[in-house]
Amino acid sequence: MEVSFSGAENENGTDSTSRVTLQDPSELTQHALRRARQAVRCLPFQRNFYRNLENAALSSTELAALPDWSSQTRRRLTASETEDQLIWLIQLGVLRREVDGQGLTERVRLTPLGREVLIEWPDVIPKASVFSRIVHRLRRHRPRW
Repeated sequence: MEVSFSGAENENGTDSTSRVTLQDPSELTQHALRRARQAVRCLPFQRNFYRNLENAALSSTELAALPDWSSQTRRRLTASETEDQLIWLIQLGVLRREVDGQGLTERVRLTPLGREVLIEWPDVIPKASVFSRIVHRLRRHRPRW
């Protein structure tokens, strides 16, 4: 889908024309799903972590303090590391902040996009390849790459 806008004469006396290319919404959705799937596979969270967020909202402090952390993550995370990972998943649209009567809270829940991503992996989320983890890291820390 392409939309063209014709502009007025510019300072040189010539007609300037701008072209804006709009993407099909389904293309954007597929792109978001691909990015989210890659992130979920690259991050240290296991399927039980997302299963818990399907059932109840949790904060990074609560998640870091869980006694069964080995069933939630591939490695032990501090509350700060957990919060960083949660913020990234929020930016990707996999998670969202819980809202109460006072506004946003520190607790997070799974979004519909997050549920759709996880349908593919009902039991175990496969680890990403080394190449996929490198690409994910670059996209996360250098978003314009």
